[in-house]
Amino acid sequence: MGVDLNSIQSLCLLRLSAIGDVCHAVAMVQAIQRQAPHVKITWIIGKLEYQLLKHLPGVEFVIFDKSQGWRSYFNLKNALQGRRFDVLLHMQVALRASVASLAIKAKVRIGFDRQRAKEGQWLVTNQSVEPIAEPHVLEGFMGFAQALGVKDLSPKWAIPVPQADTDFAEARLPDTQQTMIICAAASKAERNWLPERYAAVADYAVSKGLKVVLCGGPTQLEKQLASDIQHHAKTELTNWVGETSLTQLLALLKRASLVLAPDTGPAHMAVTQGSPVIGLYAHSNPGRTGPYLSQQYVVSVYDEAIAEQFDTQVAWGTRAKGEHLMEKITVDAVTAKLDSLLMAQQTHS
Repeated sequence: MGVDLNSIQSLCLLRLSAIGDVCHAVAMVQAIQRQAPHVKITWIIGKLEYQLLKHLPGVEFVIFDKSQGWRSYFNLKNALQGRRFDVLLHMQVALRASVASLAIKAKVRIGFDRQRAKEGQWLVTNQSVEPIAEPHVLEGFMGFAQALGVKDLSPKWAIPVPQADTDFAEARLPDTQQTMIICAAASKAERNWLPERYAAVADYAVSKGLKVVLCGGPTQLEKQLASDIQHHAKTELTNWVGETSLTQLLALLKRASLVLAPDTGPAHMAVTQGSPVIGLYAHSNPGRTGPYLSQQYVVSVYDEAIAEQFDTQVAWGTRAKGEHLMEKITVDAVTAKLDSLLMAQQTHS
């Protein structure tokens, strides 16, 4: 049961979090905008995620601030008072999002297919996207554009960065030297690689003539990890962890020759900027959540971890459990990917 995009005037998109996921969602939004620029798009988004995307053209944002607890639902209801949309794209399966969706009045409410519509999402939607057997998150999101009749589903990104942030990045990373940016921290500490191994790869990159910069958010965990990496490194590393806004970080990632990161938002931010990413994966399936345009550079021990924990075939999105899984990733495996990436860049230059 498709929807005719030409007959739609207004569309509401519900995707609150996280940074990597909203990066995937941008590609879907911009695919719709390319084919149907007349559609007015309203995006219900989380407070942090809004900071990254607030300059996106042709999109009205309504912030859902979950830190306000139950009040956040009332605030959303008030913000949308008297409004009705032709279509709701309900793109988040968390129960919190489904409760929030009750504040959105829309004739057509599209959610995930029954297989993926967890936590009762199917109770608040009246249509669903086509099921896909083993999708990357981005492909799963593109299913929503496909449900509206969008033909060109190839992901392209145009996330505007203010000129001041571009100037900031150019001043900090001039074109004179290749740079590897390490965004070492994931949202869960168990997904972080070991600081001494990050340091060993950083030293190797320096020996290859690269400048190495540590970037990340302002949390204590991220600052501590960066400081530990510096402590173990034998060479001088630049540490800008906690010193950049999200749009400044985006501008820096655009200027990077390559990015090294675990399963974390900045890896997907780098993809939107066309920078190659060496992704480090143990807990989640990189086929589903890896850096979309850099799958060939992923270092993954996920299959090995899953094989140790399950005797049978597991569902595509199954997570491996354990605090020490990232220890299975060796320095040699990462430097080998670094070598092949640098070689590919030399061939193309």
